[in-house]
Order: sequence, then structure tokens, then C-alpha cells
Amino acid sequence: MSVGVYVLPAGGVDRQKPHTEDEVYVVLSGTALFTAGDQTRPIQRGDTLFVAAGVDHRFHDISDDLHVIVVFAPPEGSGGDR
Repeated sequence: MSVGVYVLPAGGVDRQKPHTEDEVYVVLSGTALFTAGDQTRPIQRGDTLFVAAGVDHRFHDISDDLHVIVVFAPPEGSGGDR
């Protein structure tokens, strides 16, 4: 497992690509829309999001600076070996 903080400014662009690891995001602050696969939802402080390995996802329409904790399992960059 690896843990980090991901920060995107209001109006910013999230350029991440699908990962080979499962992810969990915990929104610390900010508001935005979040799309994973074909589902989009508004997100705000306190929300928790799960994204399975390989699923295309991104934060967008960021209206307030977004700060999220991101947890990868297995660790990010490990290639998803299970």
C-alpha cells in the first residue's frame, strides 16, 4: 500500500491515466465532479471514492481547490501484482 496527498487547484486539469492498482480517495477539502468509467458524481469534503485498477477516472470542474488523500493497493507503481 502507498499513501499520498493529491492537490488540484480550482479550474485545474486532472491529467492522470488509469492505474494498475486499486485506489481509494478521501476528500479533505474542495468541490469538483469526479468521473470513473461512465459514472459522474459531485464530490466534496468527507467523501470517499473507490476506483478499481484499470478504470479511467478523473476530477474535473474543480470549483474550490481540491485536496485528497490517495491510497494505492498494492503500492503505486508496483504493476498491480497481487
